[in-house]
Amino acid sequence: MRSIHPNPPVPRPTEAEIDILRVLWDQGACTVREVHERLYGDGGVGYTTVLKLMQIMHAKGLVVRDDAQRAHVYRAAVSRQRTQKRFLSEMVTRLFNGSPSQLVLHALGEAPRASKAELRQIRELLDRIDGGGKSQ
Repeated sequence: MRSIHPNPPVPRPTEAEIDILRVLWDQGACTVREVHERLYGDGGVGYTTVLKLMQIMHAKGLVVRDDAQRAHVYRAAVSRQRTQKRFLSEMVTRLFNGSPSQLVLHALGEAPRASKAELRQIRELLDRIDGGGKSQ
């Protein structure tokens, strides 16, 4: 008997698929033409290449497609946060021996340097994490 997983894992997007997902995350639902124009304008990769990529992404479950109109409208089926978390988790495991602190130390020690605003956000996050372990 075969068990059905309620939320089967979505395949890992390729770099080209991430570019398309970024457009969908930023703009919301788009046609293939809109995605192509955002990514390449009048040059670069052809429209049919973007169409084929989006069809593959649909088959993989990375995007959903609304067929109600003549021009199919696509939207991301995976969230930016979920995708970032997946890639970050893989990076920590594969490149930093499972140590998130090594990733952070490496990222902050390399150029380009974090801005003052980003450093402030990091300090606030560290304070919240550190404060969560203290008894008041």
